Amino acid sequence: METEQRRRSGINLPSGMSQTSLKLETYRSNTSKSSNETTPFRSNLCLSSPRSISSPRSITSLSSTTSSPTSKKSICSDRFIPCRSSSRLHTFGLIEKSSPNNNSNRNNSNNSKEGGNHEAYTRLLKQELFGADFVSSPCSTAGSPMSSPNKNMLRFKMEYSSPNSPFSPSGLGRDSGVSSEVSTPPKPPRKVSKTPHKVLDAPSLQDDFYLNLVDWSSQNLLAVGLGTCVYLWNAANSKVTKLCDLGPNDGVCAVQWTKEGSYVSVGTNNGQVQIWDGTQCKRVRTLNGHQTRAGVLAWSSRILASGSRDRNILQHDLRVSNDYVSKLSGHKSEVCGLKWSHDDRELASGGNDNQLLVWNQHSQQPILKLTEHTAAVKAIAWSPHQSGLLASGGGTADRCIRFWNTTNGNQINSIDTGSQVCNLAWSKNVNEIVSTHGYSQNQIMVWKYPSLAKVATLTGHSLRVLYLAVSPDGQTIVTGAGDETLRFWNIFPSVKTPAPVKETGLWSLGRTYIR
Repeated sequence: METEQRRRSGINLPSGMSQTSLKLETYRSNTSKSSNETTPFRSNLCLSSPRSISSPRSITSLSSTTSSPTSKKSICSDRFIPCRSSSRLHTFGLIEKSSPNNNSNRNNSNNSKEGGNHEAYTRLLKQELFGADFVSSPCSTAGSPMSSPNKNMLRFKMEYSSPNSPFSPSGLGRDSGVSSEVSTPPKPPRKVSKTPHKVLDAPSLQDDFYLNLVDWSSQNLLAVGLGTCVYLWNAANSKVTKLCDLGPNDGVCAVQWTKEGSYVSVGTNNGQVQIWDGTQCKRVRTLNGHQTRAGVLAWSSRILASGSRDRNILQHDLRVSNDYVSKLSGHKSEVCGLKWSHDDRELASGGNDNQLLVWNQHSQQPILKLTEHTAAVKAIAWSPHQSGLLASGGGTADRCIRFWNTTNGNQINSIDTGSQVCNLAWSKNVNEIVSTHGYSQNQIMVWKYPSLAKVATLTGHSLRVLYLAVSPDGQTIVTGAGDETLRFWNIFPSVKTPAPVKETGLWSLGRTYIR
């Protein structure tokens, strides 16, 4: 009988096993819409005794499942798979959200239990962990694992936002599961005091855009032209000394110290250029050649350049007896800006004809004519950090600071400041530039280069800030205006000194030196 049953079933069963059946169970999906449609199914191949088919004590179940996730029937298996349905990982956004169709019934029951506060609880949790800025920032919705519900926890991915280098900070992308908080936070902006630390009265300080009446020497002496007189103010002890008085028929139009700081040149309203000894308050020499006022002066190592309303630039050499050694003619109106490059090879000049000219030592004609400005060019500054980089500022109708490469004459960058640019000075300690302005804001502005990000805006003068000078240490500037005041501002940091190298390695112990 047993052999006959085996023959009918077509399966060779082991000896000793009786009354064994092979059963194929097929479960139709509940999501089928009609009997004619083809529906997914699940087949269970179970080897069990007839008594234990419906019994929970099933020995082995080999299942191949392709059913819809909506099936509620539990299946026995030889592996333990934990159920995460009650772990509330969805609250923390660590698991994928199910489709709304499949979980509509489940969501309805959960919402009724949690009172609809799921979203509020998630936002509160993010705020407590990462702060209010993280919750409100738009990048937090895509850059943090706490806010990426479609990404699994501890998921490994190789996705880089930058194709150039996988080692760039952008390579730690949002899809890789690395939070944006891991990257180095941006450096906070440097704090600059918005009030001057010293204010000096400067009676008779003229409100004239084309004059240059303030300069700070390398020996910490400040020269100021007030009316017909030049005064020296010692920044170390605040002592004031009267250098000279030109008399009632003349006036001071420009002052400029030599690089060594021992002599100061004075441009006069009559067109003379006088050289004075700053320590002995004695006039050394008088240079003629200009027909009208000399409103701007610039020293190189050996040559003094003077610009005048007569549209000429004269180069004076104190080692020769002549009043000047060369005349540069290129401007069509008054010369109001002059600056030598730091290597003394090039001279930049600006005029009331809206031109910026660049001269060299070996030519009587300008090597560059830059005509992009639409107003007078008084503000000129050479960068101490990059050779051939020149900055210039335009007057009321222009209001722009422009940056030039004097090697090829190209304009590198420009920025509209919104006010008349009166002066420019580059910091020697950091790569920043300060500008002073007239109509209509009368402000002082500090810019980073090359980003041109604004570091600080200082106000205090009631009239145009026409005069600017930098202290020998490069940290303080002094500004003068037609309101007859001089204001001192600490705007630049000190020079960064490199940290001493410490011998802390293994080989530094017991090191011997050759003497």
